[in-house]
Amino acid sequence: MFDSVLVANRGEIAVRVIRALRSLGIRSVAVYSDADADALHVRLADEAVRIGPAAARDSYLSIEKIVAAAVSTGAQAIHPGYGFLAENTAFAAGCAEAGIVFVGPPASAIDAMGDKIRAKLTVSAAGVPVVPGRTREGMSDDEIVDAALEIGFPVLLKPSAGGGGKGMRLVHVEDTLREAIESARREARGSFGDDTLLIERFITNPRHIEIQVLADSHGNVIHLGERECSLQRRHQKIIEEAPSPFLTPEVREAMGSAAVDAAKSVGYVGAGTVEFIVDGASGDYFFMEMNTRLQVEHPVTEMVTGVDLVEWQLRVAAGEVLDLSVELTGHSVEARVYAEDPARGFLPTGGRVLALREPTDVRVDSGLYEGLVVGSDYDPMLAKVIAHGRTREEALRRLDHALGQMVLLGVTTNIPFLRALLWDEDVRSGALDTGLVERKLDSLTSAEIPDDVYVAAGLERSLEPRGDDPWDQLSGWRVGEHAWTTWRINDVDVRVRGDEVVVGKGEPVRARARREGSDLLVGSRRYAIARDGDVLWLGHDGASWALTEAEFLVGASGGAAASGGPVKSPMPGTVLVVRAQQGDEVTAGQALFVVEAMKMEHTVTAPVDGVLAEVNVQAGQQVALDQVLALVVSHEE
Repeated sequence: MFDSVLVANRGEIAVRVIRALRSLGIRSVAVYSDADADALHVRLADEAVRIGPAAARDSYLSIEKIVAAAVSTGAQAIHPGYGFLAENTAFAAGCAEAGIVFVGPPASAIDAMGDKIRAKLTVSAAGVPVVPGRTREGMSDDEIVDAALEIGFPVLLKPSAGGGGKGMRLVHVEDTLREAIESARREARGSFGDDTLLIERFITNPRHIEIQVLADSHGNVIHLGERECSLQRRHQKIIEEAPSPFLTPEVREAMGSAAVDAAKSVGYVGAGTVEFIVDGASGDYFFMEMNTRLQVEHPVTEMVTGVDLVEWQLRVAAGEVLDLSVELTGHSVEARVYAEDPARGFLPTGGRVLALREPTDVRVDSGLYEGLVVGSDYDPMLAKVIAHGRTREEALRRLDHALGQMVLLGVTTNIPFLRALLWDEDVRSGALDTGLVERKLDSLTSAEIPDDVYVAAGLERSLEPRGDDPWDQLSGWRVGEHAWTTWRINDVDVRVRGDEVVVGKGEPVRARARREGSDLLVGSRRYAIARDGDVLWLGHDGASWALTEAEFLVGASGGAAASGGPVKSPMPGTVLVVRAQQGDEVTAGQALFVVEAMKMEHTVTAPVDGVLAEVNVQAGQQVALDQVLALVVSHEE
C-alpha cells in the first residue's frame, strides 16, 4: 500500500478521499487554488500545495502543476476524484511518465471510453447493445442535420469528449436544430476543449440506470449492482438510489454482465461505471457511456454493499487482487445539494456561508464550513446527503428528515426542491423517468416567501435592543399605548404591534417570539437566523430565505415600482455572446446574450417588444447576479 497520496481535486470529493486515506493510515497531500486557500480539504490534509489562481484551467486542470506538486511532496500516487482531470488521458500518461501511480484505469482505457463515438463502437463489438444514432467522428453541422432527419425527431446531441450533461441538447424540431448544434459545440469546447458531437435517437420515457464495476490488474472484473439515476435536471442527476426499484434480479444480472463485458473490452482497472438508458415501457436497455472514474453517486452503492470504493480504488492501484463477495442489503438514496435556485431554472447562486448545521444521523459528504465563499469558478454542488434504510420507503423518509434538519444560510440552495421531489407520488411509487422533473417543475418549486417567514422577520426585527430610552425603541411605543411599527421587507410592508403582525394587506396574526442562542423561536417554530449587511437570512425545515430590509418606516404603504424593461443577468458569470446592438429593434423572447457560469450556458432574452436603448456589457465581461445587461424600451412607452 502507498505511504503518501496526492488528491488532485477539491470540495466534497477531496474531503471524502482524504478521510479514506486517513482511515488507511496513508499521508494525504491536497492541492488548492487561490479561491480554495482556506477550504476544508486543505485543512484536513497532512500537507497542501498551492497550484495557481482561481481559474480551473490555471490550477485544477494544470497537469504540469499537479504532477510537480506530487513529485515535490514525495507522493507515490495521485487520486483524481471526479471531474477536472479524472478522465484525462494525458494526465494518466503524465503520472506514469513521472513514476507516479494514477489511481484509476490505464490511459488506454480512458482514451477508448473517453470518446463516446469510439466507446460505442468498442462495446458494440463486444456485444453490448447501443442506442441507435450516428457516431462518425468529425461530422460537420450539415452532416449532423442530415443524420437527425434520417433518425427522426426528437434527437439528442451529445459531446463526444465529456459527460455530466455539459453540451447536451434535446432537439424536438428541425427549426431549432442548427442553433442547438452551435450552442452544444460552444459549451463542449469550453468544458472539454473538443466540440465533436454525436447524435442519437432520443428514447421517450427513459430511465437512467448505471452499473458499478470494479476491476484489478490481474484480470478480475466484478459488478456491484446498479444505481437508479433517472431524477435529473438539464441532464444532470439530482437524486440517486440503489438498488433500482425497476430492475428484476434477472435484468440486474444481464445488465451487470453487459457492464463487465464493456469493462473487459478496454482492459479496465479500478472503479468505473457503465451507464445505460432503459426504455421504461419495453425494459430494453442500451449502453450510453462508461465513466472511467469514481461517480458522484458512489455512496449509495457503498451503503448497500458495505464496500468502500475509494479504499478498493487504492488497493487495486497498489496491485492487490480483487477478492470481494458482494451482496445488496437494504436501500440507499442520495440527494445532491447545489448552490442553485430551482425557481429560476436551476441557475447557479453564490454567497458566503453564514450559518451551517449538517444532519448527524445520516451520511453527509461535504466540503462546507461557515465562512466558505461560494463563487462561480467551480461546479455548484456543495454536499451530498445519503440515507440508508431496510426498505426504500424507510430510506426516502430518513433522507427527507435529514434534509429538513439541514441549516445552510447565506447561499440559496435546492434543498426545498429536493424535499418536494422526494414526496412526489411518482417518486414514492418508483415510477421514474428522466423527464419527470421537467414535467412537474412548477409543482416542485416556488419563488413565493410564506407569510410565516415575514411574521418571523418582523418579530425578529422588533426584538433588537435599542438602549434604555423608550424613544429609542422600534416597538411602536408611545405615551399611553402601543402603535404599529412598519418595516419594508422584500417590498412587502410588515407591521408589528406587540405580538400582532400584519403582512401586506393580510389579517393580523398573533405570535410570540424569543431568541434561543442563534435561533429565533416563533411559537413552536424554530428559525435559524443570520445577518449579512442589510440582508436577514431565515432558515426552517431545510429552506432558507434572504430578506432585504429597507429603512424603518412609519405608516408606509406597499407597492413596488414598475420594472420597465431591464434585461438582467440570471446568474453571476461571464458574458459569452452579445447578439444585438444598441438601437436594434427586438421582440419579446429574442436572444440577446449568452451568459456562462460553472460551465453552464444560459440565453438571456428580451422581456418585451421594443428598442434596445442600452447595452451595458460586452463579450468576455464578468457580471453579477441580477446585473443589468441592457435596457429595452417598449414601443408602448
